[in-house]
Amino acid sequence: MKRFLALFVGLLLITSLSGCIQTKTNTSNSVKIVDTLGREVEVPANVEKIVATGPGALRIIVYLNATDRVVGVEDFEKKYPYGRPYAMAHPELRNLPSIGPGGPGKLPNLEALINLKPDVIFMTYVDTKTADDIQEKTGIPVVVLSYGTLETFEDASLFKSLELAGKILGKEKRANEVISFIKSIQNDLEKRAENAESPTAYIGGIGYKGAHGIESTKPTYPAFKVLNVRNVAGSINQSHVFIDKEKLLEWNPEFIFLDEGGLKLIQEDYSKSPDFYNSLKAFKEGNIYGVLPYNFYSTNIGTAVADAYFIGKVLYPKRFEDVDPKKKADEIYNFLVGKPVYKEIAHQFGGFGRINLENGTVNYSLPISP
Repeated sequence: MKRFLALFVGLLLITSLSGCIQTKTNTSNSVKIVDTLGREVEVPANVEKIVATGPGALRIIVYLNATDRVVGVEDFEKKYPYGRPYAMAHPELRNLPSIGPGGPGKLPNLEALINLKPDVIFMTYVDTKTADDIQEKTGIPVVVLSYGTLETFEDASLFKSLELAGKILGKEKRANEVISFIKSIQNDLEKRAENAESPTAYIGGIGYKGAHGIESTKPTYPAFKVLNVRNVAGSINQSHVFIDKEKLLEWNPEFIFLDEGGLKLIQEDYSKSPDFYNSLKAFKEGNIYGVLPYNFYSTNIGTAVADAYFIGKVLYPKRFEDVDPKKKADEIYNFLVGKPVYKEIAHQFGGFGRINLENGTVNYSLPISP
């Protein structure tokens, strides 16, 4: 009996130790993180294969120099490579297998995800239930990232997402470099515009779930905010708004900037009602300038800050006299996406310069400074 009890106790100890060893092994092979929705997710300690789905998800991976981990991309990334510097700089990503249609509101193909067997699925613009459902059905950890609202370039949600993805991918150093780079740009722009006397300005043609005309604007336009520009629409308490065009006549800003993503629509509108445009002070004085579209499949941070340098060059020429906006754009793109793509994106949309709509065409050969 004593021998039996001793044997029984011994077996219990072995079982207990075995359980402890097993738990320790599992813990060492995985880590728990909290994503931007507050979800606790267990991910592998060593992540080698990933996918990124949803507006802007893949862009964050590119910023982190982690494209070599990507094993599949959305059809959206394959079909529409233009307008997004991260996609233009990495055409090789378009050769990867499909993970679904992509595009705003479109969910990935679960069967494709299961077949590709990524270690982690990075997602944006989904709620907790959707993320949990995809994780449960695929058996793959889902980590939700966010871009926030981009009121200024120092966006806390974006920075948190960079840090989170950086930690998961072992790219903490790169994440910190990207965050420091964006902060340094914000600081440089703020210093250049400090105590500057700003003319009144308006930004039209802002992309919002598609292209729009001159009535589409952003009262919280980040380039205006960081440059302390007197945005005539700034008193509207909305992130994005479609104004009545008559309101623009009332405001009559000294400068008008046009997001070139909506430029074709603006040209068409001009041909229908040239009197409206020509009655605006900015049009009369030739102070109409084109900026690159920054809001395409979520926010292209590099383009947003490059636009800010061009706007600063136009509104405060003396304070930005050492800046060549085109070279500055390529400096920004080279750091964030690994390739100077300004020339390519300018070819697609027009690039930085003064716009002339009198004959229905755009002339970028005019001087930048007013």
